[in-house]
Amino acid sequence: MTGPLVIKLGGELIETPESRAAFAAMVQALRSSRPLAIVHGGGRAIDAELARRGIAQKKVDGIRITDAPTLAAVIAVLAGSVNTDLVAALVMAGVPAVGLTGVDAGLGEARRALPMTTTTGAQVDLGLVGDPDEADPSLVELLMTNDFVPVVASLGIEPGPSGAGVLNVNADVLACRLAAALGAELVIAGTTAGVLDAQGALIPTLNVGEMVALIEEGTATAGMVAKLRACRGALEDGVPAVRLVDGRDFFAGVNPMTLPGTTLTIATPVGHL
Repeated sequence: MTGPLVIKLGGELIETPESRAAFAAMVQALRSSRPLAIVHGGGRAIDAELARRGIAQKKVDGIRITDAPTLAAVIAVLAGSVNTDLVAALVMAGVPAVGLTGVDAGLGEARRALPMTTTTGAQVDLGLVGDPDEADPSLVELLMTNDFVPVVASLGIEPGPSGAGVLNVNADVLACRLAAALGAELVIAGTTAGVLDAQGALIPTLNVGEMVALIEEGTATAGMVAKLRACRGALEDGVPAVRLVDGRDFFAGVNPMTLPGTTLTIATPVGHL
């Protein structure tokens, strides 16, 4: 059996019963060969819940600015409907999945994010957003050792009497921190083919310097900026490579490690120009 794999799922990939069932079938086929952990977001479901509650949403460089009413909606969606529906689909497919959030056992212990410098140079207070400098893998390792598949919703916690309590954590960041703590390979799945250049063509391989250049020149925007920043942290924390793939291909039963996409590395690979 090979080492652990962390799969980060964008929430848009698991919005329907059919997509959740197809993903669950892929996980059931894959889990016999290696320990798995899943981290998920729920961006569009959160957007819909905010609209239902009449709460205006604000984002900067792909990060959701989170006040108290927004956080209440985020918790309801991520720890509630999205996580439960995904775990149910996995269990129905024969996968012994266990639903968690980053709050459980402090696995996503975080501090309040500092004001963020945006790509335009502005300083923005993100509110109740957490930055998990590290993830405590103890609970996830315990579950994987006993053949369970942890399914982690992207919430964090700032503990202690002066802590902020539950915090909204970017799912890419949490997945990157967890992969680093587990010494795991990492696949980040969304609804694009990977990282695209200015002409819209797939970039098969990127190193950290090239990632920074894409952000600074404006080719990477919005959610991709947050994703690349999170992946840079994972690479600098020892994850050997991160794969960004189109998660819609999961639903054909394809092993995520063999999908086309963009491979991110800390340095320029041999033969890469």
